Amino acid sequence: MIPITIDGQKAEVERGTTVLQAARGIGIEIPTLCYHEAVAPYGVCRLCTVEVARGKRSRLTTSCTYPVLEEIAVQTASPRVLQARKIILELLLARCPSVKKVQDMARQMGIEKPRFPVGNDDCILCGLCVRVCEELIGASAISFSNRGVNREVTPPFRLAPETCIGCGACAFVCPTGAIAVEDVDGIRRIPRWHVEHTMHKCPECGEQFVPEPQVAYVRGKSSLPPETFELCPRCRRIVLGNKLKLVGYSKER
Repeated sequence: MIPITIDGQKAEVERGTTVLQAARGIGIEIPTLCYHEAVAPYGVCRLCTVEVARGKRSRLTTSCTYPVLEEIAVQTASPRVLQARKIILELLLARCPSVKKVQDMARQMGIEKPRFPVGNDDCILCGLCVRVCEELIGASAISFSNRGVNREVTPPFRLAPETCIGCGACAFVCPTGAIAVEDVDGIRRIPRWHVEHTMHKCPECGEQFVPEPQVAYVRGKSSLPPETFELCPRCRRIVLGNKLKLVGYSKER
């Protein structure tokens, strides 16, 4: 275990624990937008910036990507940190002035209007959608394209990606709501990626509960009986419960 001091609070953490994890472990909140526990940290939004002191030297760094490898002292709200965080939020607010989460975070820092030219985007380029699609789903249907001010998240050639299964994980982790998922008349649509998939119908109750490509994808990844994935969650519980009763299991067991 390695000793660490965060805002005057002392703690001990396992080697390799990030500063963000250590802070949250002792009840100290650090703002984030691009961080999600389900995927590898990226450090792109930089809102989780903290000041880390080693000996007589200190520097600003992203807490989500900084592993604790030796004893350090961390400040999460020093004047340097707050100044850096305020500038970051001003830039984000200028890029995405209509995104409520960015508005709220900026307001907490006393920012009502950015000093920079205002755009009209809803994506902060945090990359969470790209990482969850690649690391968790394994589809890699979207990625970053271009550089600098032209950087964007998009499917290859801006066409509906063949590898997208329509699972909606990208929309689930998106911190700004930039990715919409619509289920209308038996079709799953993700307009941002030009995706349209027919919804799978449960053979028991007829409910359309998941896109057909997702059923095929999960079926191919699992060793469970194929019919397991044909049923909606409610019918699956009923059918599997009946099967367990047939082989002699009971609630008491």
